[in-house]
Amino acid sequence: MATTPADRSPESSLSFLREGYRFISARCERYDSDIFSTRLLLQPTICLRGRAAAVLFYDPERFQREGAMPRRGRRTLTGRGGVQGLDGSAHAHRKAMLMSIMTPSAVRQLGQLFADEWRARLPIWERLGPVVLYDEVGRLLTRAVCAWAGVPLAEGAVARRTDTLHAMIDAPAALGPRHWRGLLGRRRGERWIADVVRRVRAGTLPAPEGSALHVIAAHRDERGRLLPRRVAAVEVLNVLRPTVAVDRFVVFAALALHDHPAWRERVRADEKATECFVQEVRRYYPFFPVAAARVRRSFDWQGHHFPRGRRVLLDLYGTNHHPELWPEPERFRPERFTGWRDDPYGFVPQGAGPHLGGHRCAGEWLTIELMKQAVTLLTTGMRYEVPPQNLAVRLSRMPTLPPSGFLIEKVRRTG
Repeated sequence: MATTPADRSPESSLSFLREGYRFISARCERYDSDIFSTRLLLQPTICLRGRAAAVLFYDPERFQREGAMPRRGRRTLTGRGGVQGLDGSAHAHRKAMLMSIMTPSAVRQLGQLFADEWRARLPIWERLGPVVLYDEVGRLLTRAVCAWAGVPLAEGAVARRTDTLHAMIDAPAALGPRHWRGLLGRRRGERWIADVVRRVRAGTLPAPEGSALHVIAAHRDERGRLLPRRVAAVEVLNVLRPTVAVDRFVVFAALALHDHPAWRERVRADEKATECFVQEVRRYYPFFPVAAARVRRSFDWQGHHFPRGRRVLLDLYGTNHHPELWPEPERFRPERFTGWRDDPYGFVPQGAGPHLGGHRCAGEWLTIELMKQAVTLLTTGMRYEVPPQNLAVRLSRMPTLPPSGFLIEKVRRTG
């Protein structure tokens, strides 16, 4: 039986919050092991990284999601009763419902709505001084995804609803005011969408056939029962919130274009280069740091013991920067994706494994389409300048962004 390295600290929660995305990888490198044990939130925890770890972690016979997400994450980011916390046939049934929304035509439709919103906003950006790209793109995505999902959204409510969704995204790994805003955002968001679901079911609010709102409001569980309104609201938010979170990837794409200007011409001239660029942005820049599960029943793996009920964390950021999977992982090299064949366990910015039936993010295809639209608009739809600002990406903050939100100025339409 192999000895699983143990973190030196008796309780590592503060270290995790202080070190952020590098917490697991730093210890894996220290112990020369892709597995180690620690204590987080006063619970024994096993931390993993790498492809073999991802294959193991997404084995539904060995791990479950129920009770895996820390309470602070359920109360802000994911909500209670949503697909992320289900297992077995209940999860497969709910995930199939969500995946039915993600058809290729629907993915293209959302991308077009986003691009249309962006182009409509350009004349306003031309008249403004510096524009905070993160703030602006978040609101564009809120407008686009609400229209796509069938959720009514008054123009005067766009900023407020965006702030609500941002608060949920920003809160799980935060202490103090950021976490409190997330709690409030979760309550406000669920009340908002639960009322929308109520009106749809009462027949006083039409929901477009096939839209996310229509599908989720009408969905029945394995016993033929409608989802409770609050749970239906959680699932609608599971469509809206991750889509708005793509604004972080859009900011990282803009930062990559700024730091690697040669790629502006390459993506402008070649759709395949755009695809490679987008995938490298998703690999290189930090998005969600870890995924959580609990051991379903005790087992041994590669000589390491996993006791029943133990919380396990898979390092998503560290797997995407694992030197055995990605040569020169700390270099931004989109060309590494030329001719790349999808590896669902080695490239895990939004989870691993299969989309259908597994716990990989249902909205990953939407993310890629929205990022491609954004990169195209940044390189062919507009000209702009990037003024001096703090563009450092601190890995100690989860989730992270450049502190400035990426300022642009002197915006002009092209094409």
